Amino acid sequence: MADISQRTAGGSVAAAISNSAVRLLAEYTGRGPTKARTTLDRELVVVVLGDSLTKGEATLARKGEGELVLEMRHRFQNAMRQDLTAAVEVHTGRKVIAFMSANHIDPDLAVEVFVLDEPFLGAADVAHSHDGSDRRAHDEDGSSQIQQSQ
Repeated sequence: MADISQRTAGGSVAAAISNSAVRLLAEYTGRGPTKARTTLDRELVVVVLGDSLTKGEATLARKGEGELVLEMRHRFQNAMRQDLTAAVEVHTGRKVIAFMSANHIDPDLAVEVFVLDEPFLGAADVAHSHDGSDRRAHDEDGSSQIQQSQ
């Protein structure tokens, strides 16, 4: 398990990545998500974004055009790939070797997954929620699970 300074540094990095993802999505689509949670675990960075669809996208999805909305979001994510990857690289100090992205309509969620070339040293069991709820839970084997605040 990481010491307190590593967990604090990791939490700051997770917060910075969450904030960068929210900012970039707002720049690209005109509206950022209202929720974001970043989890760092060794060489894995996962950003879960909630409530990110624009009013127009939500309307299209309600009218049965969910596949069109998902295709459009996929194109946005491809366009944002370089900027998202750069933000993760700057905040972690590691090179991103893989990026994957997906969206879900109902509930309105998106996930951005980054694989780093080597483990992030401050990443032991760290998560940050854009809504302000940092949570860490450790199982007996030392693995961690994120507890969501309700």
